[in-house]
Amino acid sequence: MIITKTPFRMSFFGGGTDMKEFFNEYGGAVLSTTFDKYCYVTVRHLPPFFDYKTELSYSKIERVTEIEKIVHPAVREAMKMLDTKDIRLTYEADLPARSGLGTSSSFAVGMLNAFHCIKGQYADKRKLADQAIYLERELCQEAGGWQDQIAASFGGFNRINFKDNSYDVVPLIISPERKRLLNDNLLMFFTGFTRFSSDVQKANQAAPEERAAKIERLKKMLALVGEA
Repeated sequence: MIITKTPFRMSFFGGGTDMKEFFNEYGGAVLSTTFDKYCYVTVRHLPPFFDYKTELSYSKIERVTEIEKIVHPAVREAMKMLDTKDIRLTYEADLPARSGLGTSSSFAVGMLNAFHCIKGQYADKRKLADQAIYLERELCQEAGGWQDQIAASFGGFNRINFKDNSYDVVPLIISPERKRLLNDNLLMFFTGFTRFSSDVQKANQAAPEERAAKIERLKKMLALVGEA
């Protein structure tokens, strides 16, 4: 049995500049941190005594005989991508899904990590981030940027720079006193509202006549990362 523990992230500055369409032309940067709330993915081999081949437990229960019949798109595409079969997967988390803290990407990273482990493979931070980006943005066709997958994979307090279809992660070292001040001045509330970030991104896609104004707003967001 494999159990992975993957952190959620909090983004301070630069959100939106991690979109490939923006940073490939203008560059991008995000200032973010992971914090002490996590998702847990448990994966084990399914014994050959059941009349189904895969069992999933998240907000729903799925039992299927073929991978193609899995409803959850990220699980289905990840199992196909890594050739993972005959498993029982359980997802649990400290916070609700779709709460704006990169929960779906943390799940993707934790799941991919578990799939590699159960096959006896090692995947480093960059490989997990790259595979999670490919899974969510290409295979599942979910709109969004790259920061969530990278933050979940690398962990910690980082500046993430984006350019030319690539990225680099720069850990930020701050004194214990400054860290204490930051923690003492942060408050987080659960509003009770949830949303799927891909839907928000699609809804916010600017019409051609609004594109120039949106680009200018993102450039200002990018400048704030440097100031911070």
